[in-house]
Amino acid sequence: MTLKEINIRYKEYGSIGELPEDDRKLALEAVKATENSYSPYSGFHVGAALRLSNGKTVCGSNQENIAYPSGLCAERTAMFHASHSYPDAAIEAIAIAASQNGKICEEPASPCGACRQVMAEYQTRSGHDMRIILAGTGKVLVFEKVDDILPFIFDSLK
Repeated sequence: MTLKEINIRYKEYGSIGELPEDDRKLALEAVKATENSYSPYSGFHVGAALRLSNGKTVCGSNQENIAYPSGLCAERTAMFHASHSYPDAAIEAIAIAASQNGKICEEPASPCGACRQVMAEYQTRSGHDMRIILAGTGKVLVFEKVDDILPFIFDSLK
């Protein structure tokens, strides 16, 4: 047996306002995207904003359905929309924000495993790292690539 260790590097900011300008704009777009969430069952409104290599910004929000689990997360709605509308553009960065009771959450919302795997697919497909910005009012976490939030990416079919 060999004991191994994984180290994950990330940056922590005290607020969205402390982010570099491009990341701040993207995080604010994610905050705005929470307003388009359809989440009458959980009351947990999530918004995602993508910065694409062609300069476009694409947003998405979580969409719930009474026939659970027929809804979809904000991250995947944004990524699937971007892939459809701009198939040749790489996703350079994704910002994610969540709100409850009309207020942005203090703690950043973390993507589910399915969303992380879809991020990994688009990162691999583009050949470029995808920056991940998890925005909350108490702190903002920034990861330089999907591998930092999903260290054992499923890619066994290659």
